[in-house]
Amino acid sequence: MNTVKRREILTRLRDNNPHPETELNFSSPFELLVAVTLSAQATDVSVNKATDKLFPVANTPESIYALGVDGLKEYIRTIGLYNSKAENVIKACKMLIELHNSEVPQDRDALVALPGVGRKTANVVLNTAFGWPTIAVDTHIFRVANRTKLAMGKNVDDVEQKLLKVVPAEFKVDVHHWLILHGRYTCIARKPRCGSCLIEDLCEFKEKTSD
Repeated sequence: MNTVKRREILTRLRDNNPHPETELNFSSPFELLVAVTLSAQATDVSVNKATDKLFPVANTPESIYALGVDGLKEYIRTIGLYNSKAENVIKACKMLIELHNSEVPQDRDALVALPGVGRKTANVVLNTAFGWPTIAVDTHIFRVANRTKLAMGKNVDDVEQKLLKVVPAEFKVDVHHWLILHGRYTCIARKPRCGSCLIEDLCEFKEKTSD
């Protein structure tokens, strides 16, 4: 895929959604960190249902840590892998209190050092909470980037590095939101909705559908 086509794809996505936002509910960097940690292998809808009950009760490292693992589980047991996620969130809260003055660090290495926080989660927090031009590659973005030929790679790290290289600076802050939403609602896994896709004529996927 050439530079002109990539820019047109990103321009159309931006024109269609100039101010994209995550579908996770949050009101602080810490709430976002917790929500993204809980969202691994779970839907944003299921996470929001849990955090809509949790955050009014506890939404700081101290207050969630005070719940303890068992207390936190009561709020998140409807989310997949809730046992390990509860343990990780409690451990992360302890580290935030002891090492970061209860603040979410604006540093990727410090974020990745927190239990349950990988590179993707760190990138989401840096981008969505702090406006960094990071690109968090999940399964949706991996699929869309490879299927359209926007940025091909064998794994999520490859795709992230390729996107960082080929996406112009003006699009970098928002591109991961556009691609996630595009993969979630249009370029879906089983059968992409090519017929209703706003970038169908630019996409280089060979097996387009009429839907």
